[in-house]
Amino acid sequence: MFEMVNFDSISLYLPLMQKEKKGDFMQRLILASSSPRRKELLENLRLKFEISSSDADESFSESLSPAEVVMELASRKSGTVAQDYPDCFVIGSDTVVVHDGAILGKPESGKEALQMLKKLSGNTHSVYTGVSIISPEKETRFYEKTDVTFWDLSDEEIDTYIKSGEPFDKAGSYGIQGFGSMLVKEISGDYYTVVGLPVSKLIRELRKIGYNLPY
Repeated sequence: MFEMVNFDSISLYLPLMQKEKKGDFMQRLILASSSPRRKELLENLRLKFEISSSDADESFSESLSPAEVVMELASRKSGTVAQDYPDCFVIGSDTVVVHDGAILGKPESGKEALQMLKKLSGNTHSVYTGVSIISPEKETRFYEKTDVTFWDLSDEEIDTYIKSGEPFDKAGSYGIQGFGSMLVKEISGDYYTVVGLPVSKLIRELRKIGYNLPY
């Protein structure tokens, strides 16, 4: 009994099969983060990678600009993990929210989340995400910035959002990709920068430093 073969579908995979034969997939990619959002974004790019969370110190000098802060913290994260993976490509990333010149981190309590969300209500703030890629040869750093404008939020809307539990592991007390999307009126810039990893820029930087992408 014969089985029909769809040669058109096979042809779609030939480039990937050929790359694998050439050994292009021997390079290891490590994500220095336990963030489920960053993990999902890399998965969406169809990259093969491993996860090794970093315990790097996340304190920073107030003399640094937001761009310098996110690149410095991203570098610490990738650098800590790269010590255990010297022959790999290691990605570290960090995100901060900036309003009126002040950096807003992750809230430590419902009260702090309330204070942050009231500040952001009806206003425009900036989200900075820094990325550090450490390859076997060198380190590459970059950052992206996106402006986000919130609706005028009622006390009830803020209270409902805080009770959802979503604000507590996120810079600025909200997640644009989740329930927090209801807070956002508009953005100017790259959406994925707000989520926590500017993937389009990341792909281009990986290619520049010699990482063999599967496409």
